[in-house]
Amino acid sequence: MSTQTTQIANWEIDPAHSSASFSVRHMMIAKVHGGFTKLSGSLHLDRANPSKSTVEAVIDASSVDTREAKRDEHLRSADFFDVQKFPSITFKSKSFRQDGGDLQIAGDLTLHGVTREVILAVEGLDSEMKDPWGNTKIGASASTKIKRKDFGLNWNAALETGGVLVGDDVTITLDVQFAKKG
Repeated sequence: MSTQTTQIANWEIDPAHSSASFSVRHMMIAKVHGGFTKLSGSLHLDRANPSKSTVEAVIDASSVDTREAKRDEHLRSADFFDVQKFPSITFKSKSFRQDGGDLQIAGDLTLHGVTREVILAVEGLDSEMKDPWGNTKIGASASTKIKRKDFGLNWNAALETGGVLVGDDVTITLDVQFAKKG
């Protein structure tokens, strides 16, 4: 009779040490960066069989912060995130796939009431550490690119010189630290 050591662990996002950010081209010349200050989520990590792992994240859309109050107010409006109607941005994984040294997580991103599959390119999840208070932590960075119009975020303004005020391509980056549960 053999005993099998389990490598399955449950983790929660540590919001104090995690961030969700984005960048989008503004006026066709420079990228504007922003983020969200409130996020939560969980990771069920099966090290022996990564394909059985799952991750979920929830972002409070009203916590958008671009360091410009008027722009943040506009982003919360019906022109963009419409936080009154769609208070959360969510990601729920469908598959984990190891491709050589690279981890890819496919999942459903729901933004502005629209759900589309995205692929997150992930770095990390390989080293567990104990913090000074004895909690076990693990970290990862993940990124993807989306077209904002695919999610119904269509507002824009034409520029006198040609082009538009807000680009369609949005880069999303998650830098997360998870705390082991139990």
